[in-house]
Amino acid sequence: MCYSAQIEADYKKYVKLFGAALSIREFADLYWEHGGRELKLPRAVEAAFSNAQTDDERNIQALIAENKAQRATKLEQDLFKQRARLADAERILETKTTKAATESKRIATDKIDAAVRRLADLKRTTLKDSDSRIYPGWYAPVMIVQDGRRVVVPMRYRCRLPGWTEAMEREKPGTYNARRDNLKRVWGKLFGHNHGIMVVNRFYENVDRDGKNVVLEFDPTPPQQMLVACLWSRTQMSGEPDLWSFAAITDEPPPEVAAAGHDRCIVPIKPANVDAWLNPNPADLAAQYAVLDDRQRPYYEHRLAA
Repeated sequence: MCYSAQIEADYKKYVKLFGAALSIREFADLYWEHGGRELKLPRAVEAAFSNAQTDDERNIQALIAENKAQRATKLEQDLFKQRARLADAERILETKTTKAATESKRIATDKIDAAVRRLADLKRTTLKDSDSRIYPGWYAPVMIVQDGRRVVVPMRYRCRLPGWTEAMEREKPGTYNARRDNLKRVWGKLFGHNHGIMVVNRFYENVDRDGKNVVLEFDPTPPQQMLVACLWSRTQMSGEPDLWSFAAITDEPPPEVAAAGHDRCIVPIKPANVDAWLNPNPADLAAQYAVLDDRQRPYYEHRLAA
């Protein structure tokens, strides 16, 4: 399964490469829904709006700034609270050593350190490779076709299948990947209907090595941006913006991935097949399987992830 991926986070690249438009409303809804709360969205996606050129882009830029300001305020308030807790514990420990005060000091110290790190990270402006990385439950830009045009929508990387409730989703948390051999049975309401593409530079997998779990980084050789085939769903939410979510399609691995110890691999489709994939005919699933079979086949170098 594709546990993690480094994606193309800059929506402008989708616009340049594919002539796609940005779905402003969905980006705005995402920040409205998470107002003041941490949003699991790669920093590089937000950074793409730092040089806003249009009114719509400036509106998103303002929402990002507002969300960060609210999060910073909450962290500063928690920092003040924990520093007061630490001072109280230290006053008690000056006269008598108690288990409660010792534990309170430890917890306060840990929370202070965490809050300081998160504040510093929130204010950081220089991007790192990890700022383009997603995990299950994170949001990523996904290109789809709506009303005959290509658009880029922020979607959560764990698909809520049609008809599922939040409780049903929690029972099956692995729906960030859609197995090719289950597309008709499990994913039949989306396969042939809701197809998307996520642009990926590399991916990461959990692999067992001598009884220990390690994370391997897989890089396509030669280096290239892979157009990963995805399925997506849009769930109406009561009193909240719609939930857009997606899964990456996976298949049997090429020999070098299997030799590294993993049994699945994402499916990068060829640029020539983008239109065919994004505009599926549910009456001709054979054509969709043909697109998946006629995939890009880079060689995947691997190494231990940093």
